[in-house]
Amino acid sequence: MAEPALATLTMFFPAWNEEATIERAVEAAFEVGDDLVLDGEIASYEVLIIDDASTDATGAIADEMAAADDRVRVVHHERNRKLGGSLKTGFAEARGDLVLYTDADLPFDMAEVSKAVRLLRMYEADIVSAYRFDRTGEGARRLVYSYVYNHLAQALFRLRLRDMNFAFKLVRRTVLDHVELRSEGSFIDVELLARAQRMGFRIVQFGVDYFPRTRGISTLSSNAVILTIVREAMSLRSELLAIQPLPDRVLDAGRPDPGRPDPRRSGPDRSGSP
Repeated sequence: MAEPALATLTMFFPAWNEEATIERAVEAAFEVGDDLVLDGEIASYEVLIIDDASTDATGAIADEMAAADDRVRVVHHERNRKLGGSLKTGFAEARGDLVLYTDADLPFDMAEVSKAVRLLRMYEADIVSAYRFDRTGEGARRLVYSYVYNHLAQALFRLRLRDMNFAFKLVRRTVLDHVELRSEGSFIDVELLARAQRMGFRIVQFGVDYFPRTRGISTLSSNAVILTIVREAMSLRSELLAIQPLPDRVLDAGRPDPGRPDPRRSGPDRSGSP
């Protein structure tokens, strides 16, 4: 019997006016990607930047990095599509079997991605969604907003998860093949988790140390963003609660088969990208 192939990984960053952070983010992705290849956890990786119609030098910097290294790809939005639009583009453009998204300001140590990949494999999960150990560094206002929002999401969508809007989600390709996201705003994180859970995909969580933004601009606690979240949550609630589980054969298709050989033992292919 042929041994299963090692997975490929896409790490993508939605970026709006991140000229001060995007290079550091890509370098951190290179470090963890190289470690995962050397450890035999993945075969190869790519770094994808979604430039959300930035008005600063983000797009130009991203293009320079892509021209210098074929592990980097860039997609430019002609108009600003906010977080939801950027995530939908990133998930659609990603080529990897596993897809990670996070913010360009690096809200956690990218070395944690290695742990997420191991957890996905060890627990035969479909999504790893991290949460923050300590959020006090982001300020009292955002802390209160997040507390209320997470409890509402848990109640409205029957989710037993925490810190659902945190930008650290590792997703199997199988999930993305069956989940059609509709949100354009920041509700998209909860929408992804709600759709996946209702379909029967397995979600695991683990905690990480949180590093508040020190460069660039965050708009996630603005009144406009909050109103969009509420509007999208209420408009999609009935649809999300009506989702039925997928057949077991579909759910199991993307997970490692515990009865098959561990592909890491055969050694990774360290050339090329997804």
